[in-house]
Amino acid sequence: MTQRLGLDPAVVGEARRLATEVGGPIVELARTHTTVSVERAVLRLAGLDGADSEGMPWVNLLTDAVRGSAGLEYGVALPVWDAMAAGGYPDLAALAQDAAAGKVAFRVPEGEAATAAARAADLAVGSGIAAIDARRAERDRMLADIGDPPKPWIYLIVATGDIYEDIPQAQAAAREGADIIAVIRSTGQSLLDYVPEGATREGYAGTYATRENFRLMRAALDDVSRELGRYVRLTNYASGLCMPEIATLAGLERLDMMLNDCMYGIIFRDINPVRTFIDQRFSRQVHARAGIVINTGEDNYLTTADAVDAAHTVVVSQLLNEYFGKEAGLADSQLGLGHAFEINPAVPDSFMLELAHAQLVRELFPDAPLKYMPPTKHMTGNVFAGYLLDAFFNLCGIMTDQSILLIGMMTEGIHTPFLSDRDLALENVRYVRQAAGRLGESFRPEPGGFIERRAVEVLGEAVALLGKISVDGLLTAIADGTFGITKRPADGGRGLDGVIKRADGYVNPAIEILERDGIAAGKDASR
Repeated sequence: MTQRLGLDPAVVGEARRLATEVGGPIVELARTHTTVSVERAVLRLAGLDGADSEGMPWVNLLTDAVRGSAGLEYGVALPVWDAMAAGGYPDLAALAQDAAAGKVAFRVPEGEAATAAARAADLAVGSGIAAIDARRAERDRMLADIGDPPKPWIYLIVATGDIYEDIPQAQAAAREGADIIAVIRSTGQSLLDYVPEGATREGYAGTYATRENFRLMRAALDDVSRELGRYVRLTNYASGLCMPEIATLAGLERLDMMLNDCMYGIIFRDINPVRTFIDQRFSRQVHARAGIVINTGEDNYLTTADAVDAAHTVVVSQLLNEYFGKEAGLADSQLGLGHAFEINPAVPDSFMLELAHAQLVRELFPDAPLKYMPPTKHMTGNVFAGYLLDAFFNLCGIMTDQSILLIGMMTEGIHTPFLSDRDLALENVRYVRQAAGRLGESFRPEPGGFIERRAVEVLGEAVALLGKISVDGLLTAIADGTFGITKRPADGGRGLDGVIKRADGYVNPAIEILERDGIAAGKDASR
């Protein structure tokens, strides 16, 4: 892309070097620990689905039984497949049922028994990863056959709580111009330490993320994609206490994008930081293999912190998300780094500042499919002012070549938007894209002028903050409220009791396959 801001390559390089320095200890933490959700994801990859009569998934019941009997320091794989062989179980479901009833005594096998268990686990989990490869190849074939819409992709949220109501609304939104449908999760699902089963018809300010809901919506969007002659993407949320499992289910059901941020769950949902970083690395390894684009949540920092004063924290988080993502195997084309149009419109030169921030992010991450979020914090009951503000957001996104535009709705600040508001929002972005789609070609900030000076200032502040964090440590920075103001200590929050330090001899066939093969097999399967 064209460089317009005169950024110093040495400063940009220093920012990335510091991000690597900050992120390294976190990656080591993830490499030396596991969580109950990572272990449950292993069982899901091996084909264990379903739940008991109370709705508790078998993966939870089996993992808890192993932890209570043999511990999880060596992973779930060795004890489970050792018990499968010893008990002559035909499948994981039968073992899980007996384990939940207290009929199985698990052990960590040694010698030939351990070798046999590891081999059996590798074959079972490998089948699940092969299924993800097949779904990725399926997406690539559809893109080749049907066609990909031009960027920026228009991203629209649909979530009534009832998946059977979501489906016709999502198809209608696609016919009206949406390129990406996001099914926002039911309020509080990120705090559940299990993934609900089946199709759901009751949610709160969203629809539950379940495998069956994923399957139903993907099939519906495939139908409308063929009807429209362009591939319509599906997004959900891989965050919270079940992040690795939801990432796995998304890969198995061919979702295209997943909300997956390195710190969102910590700051805004009070998920334990250590739990989050361990779960995140595994989930991103799965996303890399599945060809899923992650969307990060830096926009949320600006809903609690001032968008001008905290602009550099957005850049710091983006650089960390880039490092963590690439370390886990994600390509640049899978890094949907987030930011937002959230400067108070009463601030002098607010639009110029928005241009500076958006162009800075575009130039720092030239190959990333950036996700740009509309104004929410300063939306009021004045729907006319809100509609104008959304138009300025759309214009900024077009001028600075953002990849994904989440459309703004004029009544977003006062209630759940009406369907008619969605139509107006789509009309707004269509007009701006058609009228000003080539304006970015002529957008050249004055060298040394206001926009360039502001961008350089924000980058400098980001480098300074990264330097401080490299000394103090990222967990300390999060505890101090560096991002989004909220303070989250490393020993607090939900889910810490689900973190386990790995023992020597820990076995995780999913991680072994993903790290051994990387995303190569997924790419080969998609050709």
